[in-house]
Amino acid sequence: MIKEKIIDGAHNAPHRSLYRALGLTKEELSRPIIGIVSSYNEIVPGHMNLDKITEAVRLGVAMAGGTPIVFPAIAVCDGIAMGHVGMKYSLVTRDLIADSTEAMVMAHGFDGLVMIPNCDKNVPGLLMAAARLNIPTVFVSGGPMLAGRVEGKKRSLSAMFEAVGAYKAGKIDEDKLEEFECGACPTCGSCSGMYTANSMNCLTEVLGMGLRGNGTIPAVYSARIELAKHAGMQIMELVKRNIRPRDIMTEAAIRNAITADMALGCSTNSMLHLPAIANECGVEFNLDLVNEISEKTPNLCHLAPAGPTYMEDLNAAGGVYAVLREIDKLGLLDTTVMTCTGKTLGENIADAKNLNTEVIRTADNPYSKTGGIAVLRGNLAPDGCVVKRSAVAEEMLVHRGPAKVYESEEEAIAAIYAGKIVKGDVVVIRYEGPAGGPGMREMLSPTSAIAGMGLDKDVALITDGRFSGATRGASIGHVSPEAVAGGAIAYVKDGDIISINIPEYKIELQVSDGELAKRRAEMPIKKKEGITGYLKRYAMMVSSADKGAIINK
Repeated sequence: MIKEKIIDGAHNAPHRSLYRALGLTKEELSRPIIGIVSSYNEIVPGHMNLDKITEAVRLGVAMAGGTPIVFPAIAVCDGIAMGHVGMKYSLVTRDLIADSTEAMVMAHGFDGLVMIPNCDKNVPGLLMAAARLNIPTVFVSGGPMLAGRVEGKKRSLSAMFEAVGAYKAGKIDEDKLEEFECGACPTCGSCSGMYTANSMNCLTEVLGMGLRGNGTIPAVYSARIELAKHAGMQIMELVKRNIRPRDIMTEAAIRNAITADMALGCSTNSMLHLPAIANECGVEFNLDLVNEISEKTPNLCHLAPAGPTYMEDLNAAGGVYAVLREIDKLGLLDTTVMTCTGKTLGENIADAKNLNTEVIRTADNPYSKTGGIAVLRGNLAPDGCVVKRSAVAEEMLVHRGPAKVYESEEEAIAAIYAGKIVKGDVVVIRYEGPAGGPGMREMLSPTSAIAGMGLDKDVALITDGRFSGATRGASIGHVSPEAVAGGAIAYVKDGDIISINIPEYKIELQVSDGELAKRRAEMPIKKKEGITGYLKRYAMMVSSADKGAIINK
C-alpha cells in the first residue's frame, strides 16, 4: 500500500514534507490516496467538459473518505487530425497515454485510480495502463455528444465529411455545406454515432471497468455528473475490497466484450484496441475468435453511421445493459465475471429493460443473425483484415472488381475528387499501416468522399491502414501483413481483380502464385523518408494490425 511505502514512518518524512507542500493535511495523508487521471483539454470537443467530470470525481472520492489527487493524460481529436499528417499521431498516443500513466503512478504511488478518458485512444490507452498497473481502478468517461440537426434530420460528424464529398461532386453548394458545418456537432462530447470513442466507452461497461451508463449518458446531461460522483465513491469500495483490473478484465470478460461488440455494431478500431488490452491482461487474443463469436451473435443495433439512431437514442432505450440483457437471453455471455460495481455482470444487468425495440432490436428480431464486424482472410490478407459488416450495403457484401492502387491516403482522395473512381472499382490504399504509415492513419476522408458522391454501394476500399468508426460502406482495413512488411497488398497492380465475400470471410487477389512471386522479386518495398522523432521509434517497434498494433516487447 502507498502509506507503507511513501507516507508512514520516520524515513518517509521527506515524502510527507512534499505532500505538505501541496497543501495536504495530516488527516488527508491518513486516508487512501486516489489518483484521478484526467484527459481534460481545450482542443478536443469530447474533452472540454472533463474539468467538470474531474471535479465531480474529486467530490465523490472525498465524500467516501479518500484523498483525490489529479494528474493529466494527453488526447488527440481524431476528427481534427483527420486527412493530414496529424492522423499519424493519433493511434500512437494510445501507447504514450498508457506509458505516461504508468510512469506517474509508479513514481508517486496511489491506492486506487479513477480514469477519465473520452475520445478514441484515451479509453484503450488508459485500459491498457489499468491492466498493467493492476491497482483498483474505475472508469468514467466524458460522455457522447448530442446528435446535430440539419434539414430536419439528426446528423453527426460522418454526415459532415460526406457533405464535403457531395460538395466536391456538385450536389450541394457552399451555403448548404456551411449549414452542415454549423449543425453537425452541436455540443461537447464524443461524436454522436457508434464511432470508436463511444464503442470503447460502451465496451468499458461490458469489460466491467465502468459503471452503468458510462458509454451512453450524453455529455451535457446532469446524470453524467452524478455518474462521476458515483465513480469517485466506488473507487473507495474497490480499494477496500482490493478488487483489481485483472480480477475484472479476465479472458471471459474479453469474450463478453467481443460479443457485445458484435451486437452493438462497434467501430472496427475495437479490433485494434481489444487485442492490445488483452495483451496487457495476459490474455491471448486471436482474430479467428471474432468470426467464431460473430457467427453466434446477432447484430441488434444500427447506430450512425450504420443507421439513423444515435448514442442519445441508445441511452434512452436502456443503454449497454439493455443490449447485454438481450444477448444474455441467448446464453452468449459469461455473467459470473466480477465488475467494478463489486457485483457480477449478471447482477448488474438483472433489472435492465429494453425500452425501445427499434433502437435495440430483440434477440429474435435482429438486423442480422451475425455480428457487426467480420475478419476476412485470403491471399491478399493471410493474417486477416477487418470490415464493419453492419455498415455495408447488402449489394456490397459480395463484390468483385478491378483495383485502383494508391500509395497514400492523399493520392486516393485526389483521385476520388478528380472523378477517377467509377462504379465497380476496388480502391487500394497501401503503405498506411502501423509501421508503414507510420501510425496507421484513420481514413474517414476517402470513405466519406465515396459516400458523398453516391458510390458507397458500388465501390470498395481496402487498406493496410484503418477506417474511422464513422465510416460506412465496404471499407476493409487492417490488411495484414502490411505493405511495408512485404504483405501481398504491396504487389497489387492497377486492373488486378479483387474478390470480396464478406459472408464467407474471404478476400482474394485474383493473381496466380507464380505471378505474385515474380512481383515480389521485381517490385521493391517502399519506405517513407524523413520520418523522425517519436514516429520513427514507433515504426521500429510496432507490431502488425492483427496483433493490435502493440509495441513489441
